[in-house]
Amino acid sequence: MSPASGGGLWRWVWRGIQLGLLFMVLALAAVVIVVPRLANAIPLTVLTSSMEPGLPPGTLLIVKPVDPDDIRVGEVITYQIRPNVPGVITHRVTAITLAADGSRTFTLKGDNNSVADKDPVVEGQVMGRLWYSLPLLGFVNTSTGGSARAWLIPAAGSVLLLYAGITIVRGVVSARRKNDAEPVDASTE
Repeated sequence: MSPASGGGLWRWVWRGIQLGLLFMVLALAAVVIVVPRLANAIPLTVLTSSMEPGLPPGTLLIVKPVDPDDIRVGEVITYQIRPNVPGVITHRVTAITLAADGSRTFTLKGDNNSVADKDPVVEGQVMGRLWYSLPLLGFVNTSTGGSARAWLIPAAGSVLLLYAGITIVRGVVSARRKNDAEPVDASTE
């Protein structure tokens, strides 16, 4: 007898497991997709060991845009290697220099690096500040990049909707069968 068709305790345990897994998937989707999109944040994946041990390769970073004036020493920021070029680096701010004209430059260093980054970062290169990170989920982000993401997310959503529909139909059919199977009391007719 399978847990889903069993009675009593096993049925409730199975339903609890299903609901728990559904809740975890929905919460993960909220943290990885919905919240960053609402906050105009950028999901990035750590590809190197320069920020270990705190941010090892495969960590998903959620980077939120920040005003360069609000950046402080010790914070982790993401910047473009060169303005208008796609490559980015996420490192910790070790120093901030204020120029006579009021502009700022940032000295950054990876936590696992022995020396600071070669070139200082100007305000225009700053993409954002680390908002939160999720270990290992960056591997998923990287493997589902580009064209794969275009069909994978709708496909996953469709599978979840199909599962929900099947669950609802099974519940309705089960309830009807149960009602049809109950004996009718002849004394009340």
